[in-house]
Amino acid sequence: MNDLQFDSEMELYKRLKPALTTKKRECDRIRLQYISEADIWNYLKRNVWHKSSNLELSNMVHDILTVDPSKIDQTLKAKLENEIRAPELN
Repeated sequence: MNDLQFDSEMELYKRLKPALTTKKRECDRIRLQYISEADIWNYLKRNVWHKSSNLELSNMVHDILTVDPSKIDQTLKAKLENEIRAPELN
């Protein structure tokens, strides 16, 4: 089997984009349209892949396709709740 090497995180992201797009469509169907491909990527990067080494592309695709959208939703909502927002000034 060929070992794929990526020169940058962006290159890897582009390679995984079709799977991210598929998951984004799933989120749209279940009325979570505000979840973006980048949100899915960032959730997995921070919560699933950060502990892993030597990840295989097929495993990453599997993770993308099987991640529970409600967990991404909860993470995004928690992040918004924890943000410090500046007051609006007229």
